[in-house]
Amino acid sequence: MTRKNANQLVVALNKGRPLTALLKVLREAGIAPSESPESSRKLVFPTSRSDVSLLVLRGGDVATYVEHGIADVGLLGKDSLLEFPGQDYYELLDLGLARCRLMVAGLVDEGPLPRRIRVATKFVETAKRYYAALGVQADIIKLSGAMELAPVMGLSDRIIDIVETGNTLVANGLEPKDLVEDISARLIVNKSSYKTKHSVISDLVKAIESSVARRDGASG
Repeated sequence: MTRKNANQLVVALNKGRPLTALLKVLREAGIAPSESPESSRKLVFPTSRSDVSLLVLRGGDVATYVEHGIADVGLLGKDSLLEFPGQDYYELLDLGLARCRLMVAGLVDEGPLPRRIRVATKFVETAKRYYAALGVQADIIKLSGAMELAPVMGLSDRIIDIVETGNTLVANGLEPKDLVEDISARLIVNKSSYKTKHSVISDLVKAIESSVARRDGASG
């Protein structure tokens, strides 16, 4: 597939940590890729349904592809939706997968913070909105990784990062300070696609919702 077929339903998936769980949800909804996206270098996959194909992309790119209507449906982390907000998609479902927290963290033994703080994060836009809402002056420093090192080495006063267990923070002398947002995988749909392909998208959403409900019921 090189160009989107008007009759094809294109589903974009967040690669990386959530991918295995997202593929399981789709399989339970009757959609299985022709080969494993986890081991293949391909980005586009036919599926067990001739009318559905999958794209495997970075989280922010999933939002962009759905925003522009290249993908009809996207399954991705809430952290990507916060960082790449759009106007042309609906967020329809919390999948309850890949749960974690987006946290402000700092040194355990930090001293008084300056009036204008420095915050290291890869979630630049989210951080700007967060501190603007608090009325706190903050210089945002963009980093791609090793966020915990920034306060230790004096690059920043605080960080904003994804926290799962908190073990990495503890190992580097940091601790969570404030919650920015609870994060989990979400389902989004392009607004135009939701009108033109409403029946098939609604059926897919219901199947995924049932899968999520069964999982939650089993775990409860």
